[in-house]
Amino acid sequence: MPRRPYKKRIILPDPLYNSLLVSKLINYVMVDGKKSVAKKIVYSVMEEIKKKGLDPLATLEEAVKNTGPLYEVRPRRLGGASYMVPFEVRKERRLFLALNWIIQAAKARSNKQYRTFADKLLAEILDASSNIGQAVIKKQQAEKLADSNKAFAHLRW
Repeated sequence: MPRRPYKKRIILPDPLYNSLLVSKLINYVMVDGKKSVAKKIVYSVMEEIKKKGLDPLATLEEAVKNTGPLYEVRPRRLGGASYMVPFEVRKERRLFLALNWIIQAAKARSNKQYRTFADKLLAEILDASSNIGQAVIKKQQAEKLADSNKAFAHLRW
């Protein structure tokens, strides 16, 4: 048990787009503390979205909105049985899940069609903003599981 209360870190918006969403995406893309590499990847994706004639921030927000689940299930142990109880997802967790699912889906794309991770991330963000792609499928699966277990919603506490 910690002796001091936990202080949530304040994440500053990125300097280029002045958006917390972009800075969160940079932090989630970052591997082994190489933030400059993650910034190059994310900013190149945003530039490619701009070249396609779309607003980069609006496209990213739409992708996050389409991939963030509203409900998820958590196991609750009652007696000898474990029940999957649906819960509403908090705003911070919804953002985390959406960005993580987009990044995981981008990593899972095949290497034959795309040369770099930036190309994969661009394709996944564009797919998610138009409500298709693996990240959106993952959201639908999570919400379907929550919907099928709504009989156990009374076990929430």
